[in-house]
Amino acid sequence: MRVYLDNAATTPLDKEVLQEMVSVMENFYGNPSSIHSHGREGRTIIEKARKTIASLLHASPAEFFFTSGGTEADNMAIRCAIADHHIKHAITSKIEHHAVLHTLQALESQGSIKLSYVNLDEKGNVDLSHLEELLRDNERSLVSLMHGNNEIGNITDIVQVGEICEQHQAIFHCDTVQTMGYYPLDLSKLKVHLLVCSAHKLYGPKGVGFLYINHGIKIKPFIYGGAQERNMRGGTENVYGIVGLAKAFQMAYQDMDKNQEHILDLKKYMVNQLLENIPGIEFNGEMDTDKSLYKILNVSFPETDVAEMLLFNLDISGISVSGGSACSSGTNIGSHVLTGIGASDVRPAVRFSFSKYNTRQEIDYVMNHLKEIFRK
Repeated sequence: MRVYLDNAATTPLDKEVLQEMVSVMENFYGNPSSIHSHGREGRTIIEKARKTIASLLHASPAEFFFTSGGTEADNMAIRCAIADHHIKHAITSKIEHHAVLHTLQALESQGSIKLSYVNLDEKGNVDLSHLEELLRDNERSLVSLMHGNNEIGNITDIVQVGEICEQHQAIFHCDTVQTMGYYPLDLSKLKVHLLVCSAHKLYGPKGVGFLYINHGIKIKPFIYGGAQERNMRGGTENVYGIVGLAKAFQMAYQDMDKNQEHILDLKKYMVNQLLENIPGIEFNGEMDTDKSLYKILNVSFPETDVAEMLLFNLDISGISVSGGSACSSGTNIGSHVLTGIGASDVRPAVRFSFSKYNTRQEIDYVMNHLKEIFRK
């Protein structure tokens, strides 16, 4: 049996999404920038996808720009907002995705900005009072805080963050890669300037995402080379990927309540199984279901002589999980997120992340192997 519980890294491609993409691949191959009929067909497909996404998020299609994924979109949002609005101070947290952290740290090392980190509590929640203090004590700032953390699943109250940013005329950038398609977002009410999505986190294809740029803010292109995306992102559009993104988005909103109920049930079931069968475990991050992403569970297991081999032992049993972000896999560096919340660095930590395709039977299979490992 093989069990995939690393859905925060990437989700399987939904078969309906694949079918939609294949249909376009087989029938539409014109360059969307070409003015002939084949090109116009490609352009129509892209704009239809843009309208689908904009409608579900209650925003204007003109505010969405397709990218190669979340990392490019984060870089574009941060670098362009800071450069084009002459921002000299940025605020983030120490548990952001590296697409945000490394970008801001690079700008700081170049002398472009002063970088501040907002305080976190022991569960990884953002101290909103400290955020207000940082905004009050510094010049106009860029605030970059993610909606749902990709390692521990904490959900930040981005409604409150947006309101605080508005009070201090700050630019608010939010990485919603882990929450987009899992929670309803109304951009007509949310006070966010820049927002990021990646298709492969919601059963869509890899290599495509979007950056939402609120009509109240203007930035210049990050990638030059053509007039694509209304002169905002040079390069021939990934038509098939964009179609897949829109289809995945549509399905996510259509099945959101059903998927949430199913996935949350799996998470609760595994939490109970872990507590009953493995003494001494600890959960990292917020466990309140209103403050925690229902598809992510981060567990610190007891320190034992099998600790270093835990991920390997699970892998050879056909169980795919993560010790942290997939973007950091293959390195010997511990999780910056767990370090950021003061979690133990000697206890093996595993991130289990669930999808609509997982079952209780798979959780039982994983638990049987965990019980066997920790009996040794």
